[in-house]
Amino acid sequence: MNRLLLAPFFIAACFFGMHPAHAQDRVNEADGGVKVGKPSALRKLVPEDQVEASALQQYTEVKQQANRKGALVPASDPQVARLRAIARNIIPHTTRWNERATQWQWEVNLIASSEVNAFCMPGGKIAFYTGLLDTLKLTDDEVAIVMGHEIAHALREHGRERMAKGTLLNLGTALGSALLGLKDTGQMLAGQGAKLVMLKFSRSDETEADLVGLDIAARAGYDPRAGIALWQKMGMVSKNAPPQWLSTHPAGGSRIADMQQHLPEVMPLYANAKGTTVDALPPYRSNAKGIASIR
Repeated sequence: MNRLLLAPFFIAACFFGMHPAHAQDRVNEADGGVKVGKPSALRKLVPEDQVEASALQQYTEVKQQANRKGALVPASDPQVARLRAIARNIIPHTTRWNERATQWQWEVNLIASSEVNAFCMPGGKIAFYTGLLDTLKLTDDEVAIVMGHEIAHALREHGRERMAKGTLLNLGTALGSALLGLKDTGQMLAGQGAKLVMLKFSRSDETEADLVGLDIAARAGYDPRAGIALWQKMGMVSKNAPPQWLSTHPAGGSRIADMQQHLPEVMPLYANAKGTTVDALPPYRSNAKGIASIR
């Protein structure tokens, strides 16, 4: 095989031993909960310190931009206090998935915007948008499901993994184009193919974040069945959702089915946090009309 074609794999092999990984390859299965695959070893291509430093810079810029627009909601606002209280309950359960989370300087902010979104950057930098809270009228349990999902992306180092994969794909594209003499056209066409490959990773990351998010929310005492109600709400307000294959998120129906399949793994965690048994738990009742109680 041509040495140029082997270059990305050689680089990856060299890096794998250079940077430690803190996302747990295995979690303690004795205490129950969801089971997911090992994190990709490719993430070791990018130092975690570099990822977290970049995230901090971007998060600071987001806050500064929001502040200039008068959109950074003050700490005295009840919704900010609510988000931070939920985060305080969830954060103690994060180290099961990533021991480095104990070193993170966690931060939670709310941005006034119609955007229906939330995120958690590497290093524990969380932001919610008022559009998400207001449009879906989220209960505390539903907020915890969203927050757990976003935190799970950071715990499982999905951003770090995507950066590493992007590095390898860009290198492979450049080498392949050079070998085939495609030049600019080759770069453009190969780039489109790389985008579709990355979408596959993104959908699997979203599914994993759903499950890990359910796990940590349940351990914190939030009803994991709220995840089903959440996506039912999303289905009620979403219009013209893209087909699943070209979307960076699994379709709502797929997510609901996955959550329902894994409820037997997380409901005991929730019941334990509430000091009761699964059979004694009442149904989950959303605050939205048209959503039936969930057992």
